[in-house]
Amino acid sequence: MATNTLSPTSQVSARRTTVFLKLLMALSGALFVLYVLLHMYGNLKIFGGVAPFDAYAHHLRTMLTPILPFGGLLWIVRALLVIAVVAHVYAAFVLWGRANGARSTRYVAKAAAKASIRTEWMRWGGVAIFLFVIWHLLQFTWLKFNVGTLTAGGSPGMLLISSFQVWWVTLIYLLALVALGLHLWHGVWSAAQTLGWTNSAKARATAKATAGVLALVIAVGFALPPLAILFRIVKGN
Repeated sequence: MATNTLSPTSQVSARRTTVFLKLLMALSGALFVLYVLLHMYGNLKIFGGVAPFDAYAHHLRTMLTPILPFGGLLWIVRALLVIAVVAHVYAAFVLWGRANGARSTRYVAKAAAKASIRTEWMRWGGVAIFLFVIWHLLQFTWLKFNVGTLTAGGSPGMLLISSFQVWWVTLIYLLALVALGLHLWHGVWSAAQTLGWTNSAKARATAKATAGVLALVIAVGFALPPLAILFRIVKGN
């Protein structure tokens, strides 16, 4: 017969740590939401043509100069995102491990089963998004490799167009957006719960609607440029 070996003090400490980890996930997730909104807005500039997109990409590196060196603000943003990723992943895996350990009790096992599909999706969907981000950075930031037939040269806009004219690159991107949309939908709702913004029926309905709208806007906003490029609505110079 299993017994609870934790003292009352240990139980309170564990609960407080769990609350802190959930808060850490919520705040780091909020930073990601802000970043993807800004990134989505920037991607939509490709509808204005290659030159405006390239000007936008260059401006990102000259912002706050000469106060900061060339690209300085981008490196600050990248550092903040790396810290947020580490915090988010750490909190997720610790909470994941605790949830698996708690399932040894009958009550918790039943409660966990009800939310198992959504919870498992958040975990493995998060892993899929992380792997896609690595691929995305390799393609457009680190190595800047061109899998298309157009000559990109040093133009970020032409690299974008050349890449998304390849159907399987667009497909990978769209699948990642499905994962991102579902992750945001549940993540924003969970963050609202963690922050205490769902204490009434009206607040819960508002939080769910906000999560759904935000996830849909971001997923569709990111999907528009690659689809427009794939179907030759947006073309290179």
